[in-house]
Amino acid sequence: MGVQVPVRRKVPLVPLGREPFIICEIKRRSPSRGEIAPGIDAVERARKYVRCGVKSVSVLTEKNYFSGSLNDLVQVKRSFPRLCVLRKDFIIDEKDIDVSYRAGADAVLLIARVHDTKRLNDLYMKARACGLAVLCEVHDAGDLEKVEKLRPAFTGINSRNLEDFSLDPEIPEKLLNKIHWETAAVYESGIQNAEDVHRALESGFSGVLVGETIMQNPDRIYALSAPFYQHTGEFWRQLFLRKQPGRPLVKVCGITSRDDAEKARACGADILGFIFAESPRRARPSLLEEISDLDTLKAGVVVTKNGAVDDELRGLLEEGLLDALQFHGDESSEACNKLGFTWYRALRVRRECDVERIGTYSCPRVLADAYDRKKAGGTGRRISEGLVERMGERYPLWLAGGIGPENVRDIVQRFGPELIDASSGLESEPGKKDHRKVSDFFREIENAAYIQ
Repeated sequence: MGVQVPVRRKVPLVPLGREPFIICEIKRRSPSRGEIAPGIDAVERARKYVRCGVKSVSVLTEKNYFSGSLNDLVQVKRSFPRLCVLRKDFIIDEKDIDVSYRAGADAVLLIARVHDTKRLNDLYMKARACGLAVLCEVHDAGDLEKVEKLRPAFTGINSRNLEDFSLDPEIPEKLLNKIHWETAAVYESGIQNAEDVHRALESGFSGVLVGETIMQNPDRIYALSAPFYQHTGEFWRQLFLRKQPGRPLVKVCGITSRDDAEKARACGADILGFIFAESPRRARPSLLEEISDLDTLKAGVVVTKNGAVDDELRGLLEEGLLDALQFHGDESSEACNKLGFTWYRALRVRRECDVERIGTYSCPRVLADAYDRKKAGGTGRRISEGLVERMGERYPLWLAGGIGPENVRDIVQRFGPELIDASSGLESEPGKKDHRKVSDFFREIENAAYIQ
């Protein structure tokens, strides 16, 4: 199939470096490993990455060594316009920069080893003039000398020897210590697990690029992303490490008693939700002390003005009895961040513009709930299927609203959500769980056996 590059760029430019700054590659083979995923569909792989929360992908477009194509880049960016797409290829001349821009790339890779200083400078300036981010890749001190004059915003350090393809994990840290300009350093090659990512971040790297590890198992993204969120508390790290292939994370909300908390936890709930707002499901603050021995994550659901919480709720957070807050009102990201505790937003979705709003919040995930004019949650209503589909195409899908034993299997199989949140659909009456419904709910989840 011929390469169909648009005459003019038709997609928005998206910045490189958004958290989690993990660049996941799309490649079918490599010179070092041979065939990796020869029949992979680039768009479907990008879809898996997006559903796992990835914000940046590297698309290998080189044909001879990596079995790539510019069509891969065009189709991925067209399908996911809010994804930052890095074109990874042997960029040789300014024509390559122009083609990259028109094809939809948001960033390009420039390998210092391939160019002399003047050519590297010309290509860098051309890319920046187009508005493209540039990841300048270096392998040794000689490469650094070429790059230093550019003082690029992004510097990739590759630990792989380009001649024999061996890896030397000491190279990145040694070269990083020789960089004397402000740059976001990206650790390239050799990332296999969360410990590798943690070590890179501790050494001063801002991001990592991951190829074969992710191509072989996209579900590893959760573990690799966890270290980026450690500064926001243990909630995100623990939650992502709980993620299992083929099964959504589950939050059971509206818990008001120890019996209900124990039942939900025993069935497999990853998060228990406690409502601290006007509701028939409002929880007693003392309940959190009573269930402090239950080893599951606990979120407090609140509706506030400008993110302000009372002293009692703040005490639950400070004592570790609550792991995070779910803001269900009109709180801004700035107001929530000032709180100083882990949080995420719940957003009532009823129109396309609400789907767009999901991407405006700074928290790692946004819970989409059904809209009701009078109630902030627990309505038993569902979001329209069209809006759910559009959310799932653009973001990791956290879904609430009208979910129960009778429909959860279909929801999981059709939409593949990362997390589902159930409350009123598991009750015998407001504030009291029906334990049979809870058991049936989790059984239906296990029976769904969807593939992300």
